[in-house]
Amino acid sequence: MFKRLLLLAPLAATLLTTACTEPPKEAVTLPIMGERDVCPRADGGPADTVFATVPRFRLVDQAGQTITNQTFAGRAYVADFFFATCPGICPKMQAELLKVYAKFGQDPRLSILSHTIDPAHDTIPVLKDYAQRLGITDASRWHFATTGAHGEPTAKDTVFQLAKAYFTAAQPDQQAPGGFAHNGTFALVDDQGRIRGLYDSLNPQEVTRLLAEIPVLLAEIDGRKKGVAGK
Repeated sequence: MFKRLLLLAPLAATLLTTACTEPPKEAVTLPIMGERDVCPRADGGPADTVFATVPRFRLVDQAGQTITNQTFAGRAYVADFFFATCPGICPKMQAELLKVYAKFGQDPRLSILSHTIDPAHDTIPVLKDYAQRLGITDASRWHFATTGAHGEPTAKDTVFQLAKAYFTAAQPDQQAPGGFAHNGTFALVDDQGRIRGLYDSLNPQEVTRLLAEIPVLLAEIDGRKKGVAGK
C-alpha cells in the first residue's frame, strides 16, 4: 500500500503542475460585421484589412443637437430605426431598449441612437415628446434623431439608405401598420464605427445576448484606449 502511494505522489504533482501552467483562455471578442477589403501596402509589407464602417451621417436629435459619426468617437452605441406613430413593433422595441438604458444609461462609454424612418412627421418637438414619454430626459444618453430637421426633401431616402448600412430593412408600405415596413434589428457599433453585433429586438434571448455582449465590447474599447495611452 505504501509503495502504491509513493507511485501516486509524482503523478498527482504532475497533474497539479499541468493545471497551474495551462495557458490562459483567449479573451472573448465580437465579430466585425460587413464586407472587408484587403489593401496592399505601398511599402510591400503585409496587406491591410479594411473593415466596413457606418457611412457618414448628419442628424438632429430631440434636443436640437447635431449628431454625426464624430459624436460617438471613442464610444460604443446601440442603433435602431423606428417611427413615433408606429402601432406595430416599435413599442416592443423601445421597451427592450429601455432595458439597455436601465443597465448602461449612466455609463458614458455607451449611448443609444434611434433613427426615425418618418422624418416628415417626426419633427424635433415630436421626438422630444416621444423621448419624454419614455422617461428619457438626457438626449446625450439616448438620441431620437431625424434626417429631416430642416425639411430636407431627400430625408426619407437618406434614412432608408442609412438603415441598410446598419443591416436593417425599412421602407414605405401602405399595407403595413402605420405605412412603413421595418424589422426590429438592434445594431451594436464600436468606437471606430464598425458594427459588432446584430440582434432581433423581438426575441428576448437576442436582447439578453446584447446585454451580455455590450460589456465585452466596452472592455475591448477600454483596452484599445490603454494601448494608445501606453505608447
